[in-house]
Amino acid sequence: MQTFRPGQDGYAEEIAGFQTSVATQPAVVVAAESADDVVAAVKYAAEHELTVAVQATGHGLTAGTDGLLISTRRMTGVEIDAETARVEAGVRWGAVIEAAAKHGLAPLSGSSPDVGVVGYTLSGGFGLMARRFGRAADHVRAIDVVTADGELRTVTPGDDLFWALLGGRAGFGIVTALEFGLVPITELYGGGLYFDAADLPEVLRAWRTWAVAAPDELTTSIALVALPDLPFLPAPIRGKHVANVRIAYLGEDGDRLVEPLRTAAPVLLDTLKRLPYTDSGSIASDPPHPHPYHGTNATVEVLNDAMLAAVVEHAVPETVLIIDRLGGELARRPAAGAGWDSAAEFVVRALSVVEDDVDAIRRAHAKLFDALAPWSTGRLLPFLYGEHPAADLAATFPAGDRARLQQLKAKYDPAGRFG
Repeated sequence: MQTFRPGQDGYAEEIAGFQTSVATQPAVVVAAESADDVVAAVKYAAEHELTVAVQATGHGLTAGTDGLLISTRRMTGVEIDAETARVEAGVRWGAVIEAAAKHGLAPLSGSSPDVGVVGYTLSGGFGLMARRFGRAADHVRAIDVVTADGELRTVTPGDDLFWALLGGRAGFGIVTALEFGLVPITELYGGGLYFDAADLPEVLRAWRTWAVAAPDELTTSIALVALPDLPFLPAPIRGKHVANVRIAYLGEDGDRLVEPLRTAAPVLLDTLKRLPYTDSGSIASDPPHPHPYHGTNATVEVLNDAMLAAVVEHAVPETVLIIDRLGGELARRPAAGAGWDSAAEFVVRALSVVEDDVDAIRRAHAKLFDALAPWSTGRLLPFLYGEHPAADLAATFPAGDRARLQQLKAKYDPAGRFG
């Protein structure tokens, strides 16, 4: 186990994560290689009255602290047994996807294989097969976690700490390993249709009608994004503001199913095809390199014309707008943890690169979501990115869940060691 302090060689590299919009300056960094290292780090923090944060890849919400940061990136063990995976805290989805594929299986991973398994899952885990199988969190079978007293525990469905971790994230302990179910999927029909942003009104209406009627085997979103003028991008979309319909379909009749969308407006680029699940990261092609970004969201139960008009009005190149279709198994399966709005049919997301003024981005996002307020039912924790006030995080949980989480926080972390 290595430790790093400000000014030492390796310190800056160890605290660096994918999200670079918020500076963090922990007093000490523990580069954990095992659960025993995490236990030792938590006990050290208690002895020295330090707050504790954890980071594997640094996606999503920031893990900033001026106390002790536990880096789990070296904990990369992956085991597959029957239809179950056991992974350590630093594992990324790409490693699980590759290991599971050798057994004819797939995990309920998200759009990017570079995201860490633990952070993604503790936030709920809305992935490429969510409408068919539900969230990644709902397939977790056991969690190894170090609590504030320095004890390594294994919690399972029915335990109050299990429920709190799957939604409450890292505020209740440091997860060292997860055990979760896999699904018998080896390939899918996936990719995207790209349209000019000028055709957004027509494309949005067509996508809405199509997505509402879609079978559960289809998980889909539409993203409005300004693409850079870079040579690695296909010529038809290079340097353009586009509407990208993203599709992951587990059925055999993908071309027939998608045909209504292909006539919604002129298609700039069609990348839809059958592909192995090991290539599923190509569907969204999320950026692989660290950068500063901030994002928020709102859930809605309906996409009516007035709401779509508000989306179109606020569709500017500086902000990536994404609408995800929910429903299906997401609405039927009881949530394993806190904070999931099973009644929501869609979630609208805004994501922006932070150049220098994150407050300007917050104001721009607020204009959009103020316009959507008449139809909004709440927020989802998995789609909050960057640094957010405590009130925003609390708003992702129903009142009953918030109260229960507060009680469990007092039980498992009375000193507020984990923030």
